[in-house]
Amino acid sequence: MVLYIAARDTRTPLPAKLVAFGLAAYALSPIDLIPDFIPVLGYLDDLILLPLGIALAIRLIPPDLITEFRLAAELRGRVAPDRIAGAVVIVIWLAGLLAFALWLLQHTR
Repeated sequence: MVLYIAARDTRTPLPAKLVAFGLAAYALSPIDLIPDFIPVLGYLDDLILLPLGIALAIRLIPPDLITEFRLAAELRGRVAPDRIAGAVVIVIWLAGLLAFALWLLQHTR
């Protein structure tokens, strides 16, 4: 949320905006450096590149602006929608695991 606010603010330096937009594009893109279906390595690029990109973007923004953007993010109160989205993802995974377990039971008898 902090980077979202920073990317939309006119006081944010252009390099920080470019990193933030590039990071968002990479995170939302269906194309990865290493495809996600490759075990372990598929998610490893996301686990490395996204945090490094976030750290780089934050370093490119002046500290006083980062403090202001963090306060603005807290005031927006985005905790509830994130928890709802997380719950939806967990329910989808549990439903998928249940469907797989039922399929496995039917085909092993």
